[in-house]
Amino acid sequence: MSKNQKRWMTASLVAALAFGAAPAASAMHIMEGYLPLGYCIFWGAICLPFFVAGVFSIRKTIARNRRLLLILAMAGAYTFVLSALKIPSVTGSSSHPTGTGLGAILFGPSVMSVLGVIVLLFQAILLAHGGLTTLGANTFSMAIAGPFVSYGIYKLCLKLKTGKKFAVFLSACLGDLSTYCVTSFQLALAHNAGSVGEAFAKFAAIFAVTQVPLAIVEGILTVVVVIGLESYAKPEMAELHFDKEA
Repeated sequence: MSKNQKRWMTASLVAALAFGAAPAASAMHIMEGYLPLGYCIFWGAICLPFFVAGVFSIRKTIARNRRLLLILAMAGAYTFVLSALKIPSVTGSSSHPTGTGLGAILFGPSVMSVLGVIVLLFQAILLAHGGLTTLGANTFSMAIAGPFVSYGIYKLCLKLKTGKKFAVFLSACLGDLSTYCVTSFQLALAHNAGSVGEAFAKFAAIFAVTQVPLAIVEGILTVVVVIGLESYAKPEMAELHFDKEA
């Protein structure tokens, strides 16, 4: 990592610590205005280091092979389309596939923080899905927590030699579910009657009705997309070392 990159990473970490330590103000994408200002700032600050790391990762990937830009754009489009298919769920939020597992598997989890911000920003502005004030919270749950879980599950499955297709399915499925566990926690933290645990259980139980089948469908669809990429983009997939079992 160059000196300039180190400076940016250091600055983002300092900002995360400074804003993340701020107390809450009294003043599933989570919709505009549904979180207090303090929570919006907190979650946004937490996302900064991941976003900066994602920018560096994308630059490194493209510098290695510019042809990978097409696969990267496809991963972003996949996330945009799937996460736009919302089904009304808990008040102030919604259930939908996330589509972030594919990009996390191919490019690593930090890249999805950048693609996720772009996707969520466009959805908030063009589709009124999510919000600008809640962009940080939605980014953390969908574009950071979910992708890191997906990536970890995928690598674990490969080490356990469960088979690549099963690894893709399970990572995409559990990454989707982890996103809504985090969203449930975010909502419970901001809106509870005294017990965060009880509020979390309530939000998570309602989400589960629609999110569990959606996660299974996303897992299957991600496997289909990967099979297509392996058939029609073999050189790019080899460049991403996707042909290796571990």
